[in-house]
Amino acid sequence: MKQEKFKIINFIRELIIHIDNNLDNFPKKDIELKNRIRNSSYDLLELAYRANVTTDIVEKRKLLEEVIAKVKIIDFLLNICYEKQIINSKKYVKFGEKIDDILKYTLGWIKAIKENRA
Repeated sequence: MKQEKFKIINFIRELIIHIDNNLDNFPKKDIELKNRIRNSSYDLLELAYRANVTTDIVEKRKLLEEVIAKVKIIDFLLNICYEKQIINSKKYVKFGEKIDDILKYTLGWIKAIKENRA
């Protein structure tokens, strides 16, 4: 289970780097959208680290649920970028792959917690 936690953090780090590398040509009127995406990705990293270090199972599960919610917010914001044609379909698909990896491993982590409690 330890490796899975670190994989999530690694996926989040990759997402942050991808955001920094691919969201640099934003129109001035949409700069707030860019800032929200960037800030949410750093919040996501913080939540994952907090979940990784807490020993309280209830708190860990709550933090992981917050990770899922934050990932969905980032996905929503990126969808807006795609609809406004700020990012192209190729970038949007790449972001989607990274988001899917984070969700998949977070859900696996939650499942592992449930199985250990039962």
